[in-house]
Amino acid sequence: MTTLIRTEWLKMRKYNAFWWVMGLTALSYPGINFIFYQVYGNITSQPNSASRLAKMAIGNPYTFPDVWHTVAYFSSWFVFIPAVVVIMFITNEYSFRTHRQNIIDGWSRNQFITSKLIDVLLITLMITGLYAGVCFITGMVSQDRLIQDTWSQFYYTGLFAMQTFAQLTLAFLTGFLIRKAFMALAVFLFWFIILENILVMYLKFNANDIGRFFPFEISDRLVPVPAFLGKLDQTGYDKAVHEIPLYTVYTVILTFGVWALCYWMNRRRDLK
Repeated sequence: MTTLIRTEWLKMRKYNAFWWVMGLTALSYPGINFIFYQVYGNITSQPNSASRLAKMAIGNPYTFPDVWHTVAYFSSWFVFIPAVVVIMFITNEYSFRTHRQNIIDGWSRNQFITSKLIDVLLITLMITGLYAGVCFITGMVSQDRLIQDTWSQFYYTGLFAMQTFAQLTLAFLTGFLIRKAFMALAVFLFWFIILENILVMYLKFNANDIGRFFPFEISDRLVPVPAFLGKLDQTGYDKAVHEIPLYTVYTVILTFGVWALCYWMNRRRDLK
């Protein structure tokens, strides 16, 4: 296992595209939250009664403990950026035939997939660390008084990590099945950004919300809209929060199933 981790880290360290994309991720996660933080500040800082009422109604979603939920929700919009790296990692193995070389060098087929699992885990940990840093800094800057329950919503860190890992796993599956980088990226981005969102919205009103079982939607429901947006539909928000444990189970099952499928398929694939 140590050898696999060292090997994959060396690949990451020497892969310029990895650092460029991770750098873009490091800008996008704080960036999107800074934009919404500024919007909130502009709405609530005006010297009029409407601003005061707005602040009383929604509170401050960027103070503790709400910041853990708020940042998780907005940051989750950008998981497609590190997904590009995951797809590139697996498709490069087939483009440059390094998957065959690893087997020739003595790796088992299971070790090859395990090395890719390590890639996804490492990227997930980096992104989760970035998210936690944004939460903590934003929460500290936004505080104007001592909050006793600073950590009461810290569990969103685990939910965000699970969501990220699950969706990067689906990105890996796309690259693993298609093998061609450009085609895999096109399919993934089209499904993630456009097709599934349209289908989920349509099925929500026309087929008893059957779209909730779509692959990305399952893990999306680990982090529902923040509480201040939930006030627009309090009943729907309460239902979404209540269902988080259920979708946690669904996400674990789906993610485990995807990796099990990848291990099974890799044992039966030709090395070409």
